[in-house]
Amino acid sequence: MKHSKSKRQFTLGMTSLERRGLFSLAGIYSLRMLGLFLILPVFSLYAHDLQGATPTLIGLALGAYGITQALLQIPFGLLSDRIGRKPVITAGLILFALGSMIAAMADTITGVIIGRALQGTGAIAAAVMALVADLTREEQRTKAMALIGLSIGMSFAIALAVGPVLNQWIGVPGLFWTTAVLAILGIGVLHLGVPHVTAPRHHLDVEPAPQQFLRVLGDSQLMRLALGIFILHLLLTASFVVLPISLRDESGLAPNFHGYVYLPVLITSILAMVPFIILAEKKRRMKEVFIGAVAILGLAELAWRYFHPSLAGTIAALWLFFTAFNLLEATLPSLVSKQSPAGSKGTAMGVYSTCQFLGAFVGGWAGGAVYEHFGLEGTFTFCAGAAALWLFFAATMRPPQYLRSQILSIGKVEPDEAKLLAKRLTEIPGVADAVVVAEEGVAYLKVDDERLDKAALTEINPTNRDQPIAVK
Repeated sequence: MKHSKSKRQFTLGMTSLERRGLFSLAGIYSLRMLGLFLILPVFSLYAHDLQGATPTLIGLALGAYGITQALLQIPFGLLSDRIGRKPVITAGLILFALGSMIAAMADTITGVIIGRALQGTGAIAAAVMALVADLTREEQRTKAMALIGLSIGMSFAIALAVGPVLNQWIGVPGLFWTTAVLAILGIGVLHLGVPHVTAPRHHLDVEPAPQQFLRVLGDSQLMRLALGIFILHLLLTASFVVLPISLRDESGLAPNFHGYVYLPVLITSILAMVPFIILAEKKRRMKEVFIGAVAILGLAELAWRYFHPSLAGTIAALWLFFTAFNLLEATLPSLVSKQSPAGSKGTAMGVYSTCQFLGAFVGGWAGGAVYEHFGLEGTFTFCAGAAALWLFFAATMRPPQYLRSQILSIGKVEPDEAKLLAKRLTEIPGVADAVVVAEEGVAYLKVDDERLDKAALTEINPTNRDQPIAVK
């Protein structure tokens, strides 16, 4: 009852159609991510028995989905603009299910690598986000994207806790079969639960635009953040190549009890990060909190390096790692949103997500290779070095401007009129940047809430004007 009430409060202001579409798409996204994450805490323990397995190939199998996901997510998103969202998402879920089945039936490490890579070709993230944008009004979109993000975080926590338990009952092949079933269920939810969109539009706030890639790639501050998410997921995947082995062989914890460690650590680490989120956003201490979290990641890796034979030391380091990890997972997208120019957020997030999946791929491969040649201590040292590299770039980034993205529905305008409106919007106190896209009928703004003249913004009221806009 309380859960249902919180859902209604979160979606206050949304229509029933928006809520139906949003919760259905959040379910699809979370089911898919649950499938990807389920094997993370158990795969390295299982894969040593596969024919041809080496630590390098085990790490490659763990991260293989990342390379295909990185290569295809932006093209699939753009393709969904042309042929529709549901066909692209359906095809992606089918590919994901096929990859899961191949991995489930494989008795060689090569077969699992092929299956994992095929899982990654089901790159539906951009298409799902675009469909969310199609189904929600501009003023509800921030809440919609936040719910999608929340569903991903919940999937990750559930996977780490449930994966070891399910592995005890059905084994890793059973986990792969479970992911295939989840993907097929996702197809059913897509076609039965998600409303039909007759005319999908391109949304610059959630989708990349090819003409903006050079601008985003040339922005050194955005590239620092892209490097950050790359290293964050490199650390996650590389650490989980060896962490389950360390817990079993060094700390003496049986694999079926690993989930009982991960779940309370995750829950308490999420609670611990909340004050730092408030400090970063409300008190405008984002850079200091950000740098501190990166430093904590490095300290956690060093703690694993030196204290991994101790179960208490391993759990303490795990708590430090996930507190910093969850904090950075929450703040990095916020920083990308603040840093990206008006109308370029979708492109910036597309580059960001691509780097995230590349990080998972490189982390799995490199983590396995380092473990093969240098053992547990070498792998944790490698991860600490990667965190130190990130710390350097984080320390040299500019303090972020505390700007919020805002979208105004302006209705139909001519291109010349759109330019005049953009100029007039930027003259309003607190509006740092404005881009008006005539074909979308929306204006993308970057605003400082502490300085924003809301009355002046309301006065423009572009959707109800009868006269052309005049520049004052």
